[in-house]
Amino acid sequence: MDKKIERSTTQKYLKKVAVSLMAVSVAAAAYGFSQNGSQGRSQNITLNSVTISTVEQGAFKDALSLRGQVVPKTSIYLDSIAGGQVEERLVEQGEFVEKGQPLVRLSNTNLQLDVMSREAQVTEQLNFLRNTQMTMETSRLNLRRDLLEIDLQITHLARRLKQTEPLVAKGVLAQERLSELKEDLAYYKARKELTLERQKQESAIREVQVAQLADSAAMLEKNLQFARDNLDNLLVKAPVSGYLSELDVEIGESKSRGARLGQIDIPNEYKLVVRLDEFYLNQVQREMTVMVALENETIAARVSKIDSRVQQSQFQIEVNLPTNTLGVKRGQSIDVELMLGDDKNNALLLNRGAFFTSSGGHWVYVLEQEGDKAVRRDIRLGKKNQDYFQVLSGLNAGDKVITSTYSNFDKAQQLYID
Repeated sequence: MDKKIERSTTQKYLKKVAVSLMAVSVAAAAYGFSQNGSQGRSQNITLNSVTISTVEQGAFKDALSLRGQVVPKTSIYLDSIAGGQVEERLVEQGEFVEKGQPLVRLSNTNLQLDVMSREAQVTEQLNFLRNTQMTMETSRLNLRRDLLEIDLQITHLARRLKQTEPLVAKGVLAQERLSELKEDLAYYKARKELTLERQKQESAIREVQVAQLADSAAMLEKNLQFARDNLDNLLVKAPVSGYLSELDVEIGESKSRGARLGQIDIPNEYKLVVRLDEFYLNQVQREMTVMVALENETIAARVSKIDSRVQQSQFQIEVNLPTNTLGVKRGQSIDVELMLGDDKNNALLLNRGAFFTSSGGHWVYVLEQEGDKAVRRDIRLGKKNQDYFQVLSGLNAGDKVITSTYSNFDKAQQLYID
C-alpha cells in the first residue's frame, strides 16, 4: 500500500523564498531593459585608461611634416649591348667619369669569330660584284667593237658598189656581181640596226644592274661595319659625364646581352622622393609648394610628379630640387613640409588620436561638465595636419573629448568614468 510523503516546513519555506527571488530578478531585468531602451548601452571605464583632449580654437597650419630621400634627378643606365665575359674593370664605383671614358672591357670569342666570318663573306660577295661589273663592261665593249666592224664593212661595200655600177653598165662585169654587193650591203645595214637595238637594251639593263649592285655593295659594307661595331661594344664606355653610382661587374663574370652593368648619375641635379599616407591622395596636386629644410636654410620647391599607385597604404610624390643645391647627397633624408593649403587663423582644433580608426571621424565621446560621464556625439572633421584635426561641426571650444582608441567600447552610447 502506497504511503503519502508529506513535505517538511523547511522545504515549504525555501520554495517560497526561491519564488520571491525570481520575481525580484525579473523586475530588475525589466527595469534595466527600460533604462537601456531610453538611454542606450552604457559601459564603465577608468580615467587612467583613456586620453582626454580639449578642443581648442587657434591657427590651423595646413601642412604635413614629412621626410624625403634625395635621389638623382637623371640617371643613365649602363647595359651590355653584346654580352661577354668581364676581362678588365677600368674604373671603380663612385668615381666621376667623363663622356667616352672606357669603363669595362668584355671578351666574346663567338662574336669575334662571327665578325671574322662576316668579313670573309662580305669580301667574297664584293669580289663577285666586281667580277659581274667587269663582265658587263666587257660585254659593252664587245658590242662597240661589233658596231665598228659593221660600219667598216658597210663603208667598204658602199665604195665597191659605187665602183662596180659603171663597169656593169659597160658590160665589163657581170650583173650578178653587182647583185651580190647590194645584198651584202643590205645585210650589214640590217645587222647594224639589230646591234644598235641590242646595245640599247643592254645599256638599259646594265644601268639597273649597276645600281642594284652598288646598293648591294653598300649594304654589305654597312653589315660589315655593324659587325665591327658590335665588336667595339665589348669595350663599354661612359655615354655621359657623371658619377658612377653603381658598377656591378667582377673579373671573369659572364654578362648576357642586355644585362645591367651599372648606373651614372648626372651631377648637381637631385630630387626628393616622399611617401605619404593614402588619406592625402586626393589632396596632393602637382606644383604644390614644399618647404625643404637644408643645413643652413629653408628653400621652396614644387611637387613635380605624383605616383598614385598605393603600396602598403602609401603613395609617392617627387619634388625637384633647384640645380646646384648645396649640402645634399644621394641617399640623404631631409625634413620637408608639404603645404596642402592656406593656413586658417580661427579654427577649432582637436588633437589627433587613435579614436579616428574606430569612428572614422564621424563621432566621438564628449565628457559632460561633471567629468564622470562621456556621451557619444556625432561630429564632422575637415583636414588634418601632423598634430590636429580641423573640426567643422559637432564640437565647441573647451569641449573635452576622449581621443584614445574606442576598440573596447565603440558600441556604447555613454561611458561612466570612475
